[in-house]
Amino acid sequence: MGFSFLLRGLVIGFTIAAPVGPIGVLCIRRTLAEGQAHGLISGLGAATADAIYGSIAGFGLTFVSDFLISQQVWLRLIGGVFLCFLGIRTFLSTPVEQAASTKRMGLFGAYSSTFSLTLTNPVTIVSFAAIFAGFGVGSLGGNYVSAAMLMLGVFIGSALWWLILSGSVSLFRTKFSLSRLRWVNRISGIVIAAFGVIALFSLIL
Repeated sequence: MGFSFLLRGLVIGFTIAAPVGPIGVLCIRRTLAEGQAHGLISGLGAATADAIYGSIAGFGLTFVSDFLISQQVWLRLIGGVFLCFLGIRTFLSTPVEQAASTKRMGLFGAYSSTFSLTLTNPVTIVSFAAIFAGFGVGSLGGNYVSAAMLMLGVFIGSALWWLILSGSVSLFRTKFSLSRLRWVNRISGIVIAAFGVIALFSLIL
């Protein structure tokens, strides 16, 4: 029984992670500029946040989800501003400057930045609740073993996507010259900042 919930969680985690958003762009860009380890660790930060949101939905912690959703204006504001800042910094950086930045930030910085960005989108919990219902899971508040297996599956499924993405992108890394990496930074910066602007603009709709 627990194994079936692990498999369901794996599919759910993969499904949640697969659509390319700002985290996907960050993962691709960091893989190209800094290597597969930074790209994968960036994805694992998002996978950890996905597992947390999945556990909230799976364990039926409605008071937590209600609180997060009630505070979504502030969380979206923080996330939107952070994305804009990150986008501008990425756009302005060069591959040489980025190498120095990598030493300062390190793997923990790559992990914590995507973890924080994913957590500042509490609407994700609504997505989890909808997908759980679609998979016939629903709240497992009374079954802690099944809920824990589901949460573990969500993390593994999400991490699997980031491993595939960073591994695939890293195959092309050696083909990127400094000039191409500069364009990767510029395009990535514009896309990431655009997601931030969209998040901020959604606050007034």
